[in-house]
Amino acid sequence: MYRFSLGLIFFLAAFAWANAAEEQPLVVEVVDPYIEMHSGPGRGYPIFHVVDRGEPIQILFRQTDWFKIRTQQGKEGWVQRGQMVMTLTPAGERLEIKDTTQEEFIQRKWEYGVTLGDFDNSTVVTFSATHHFTENISTELSLSQVLGTASSSTLLGVGIVHQPFPEWTVSPFFTLGTGIKDTKPKTGVVGIRDGSDLYSNVGLGVRMHFTQRFFLRAEFRKYVIFASRDDNEEIDEWKAGFGFFF
Repeated sequence: MYRFSLGLIFFLAAFAWANAAEEQPLVVEVVDPYIEMHSGPGRGYPIFHVVDRGEPIQILFRQTDWFKIRTQQGKEGWVQRGQMVMTLTPAGERLEIKDTTQEEFIQRKWEYGVTLGDFDNSTVVTFSATHHFTENISTELSLSQVLGTASSSTLLGVGIVHQPFPEWTVSPFFTLGTGIKDTKPKTGVVGIRDGSDLYSNVGLGVRMHFTQRFFLRAEFRKYVIFASRDDNEEIDEWKAGFGFFF
């Protein structure tokens, strides 16, 4: 189960990269005397290369006000927004850079997130991938790692998410899901059963778009663990974190 969980994380990361890579990079021409390429998305990262006027560059993707580009020579680095607006598109027009709007957030198709919280008095870390069928309905795949003092658990789940008011700045949502919980007692601990159980959960939470393609997320979920010994267990989970969308 642990290897499967790691594999799922890598799959989600690869899937996000593949979706982001579907669009062909836009090629623009430098019209300033030069633009400076940084090794990372921030002024604190050193300048390692300068692109001269007249050279074409490829825009790979954007992170807030920084753009990752590739030169004709294959060098890749980061350029600040202020310099990118001084480039020309193939049509000979200045590059238009739009800020991500609330409307784009409402109409998003995919989102990925990570949250941290409490699961039955133990720390829980959750990775999630969500596909939006409409503005109100989406399906979510989640992978959680519960780090307890006596045992650790891995939860793999799938669920339906309903967001009744997507246009609200702080927008509530409701979840209904199911999955499997795999528990491993820590070495030397007795009284903890090693095994897998099915579970179901219901929950509510809020999302808030706060900048560019990032949003905040907080939620509460009530779990019912269907133990094989016919002794069902109810668990409360609180968690919060962030996500990005496209």
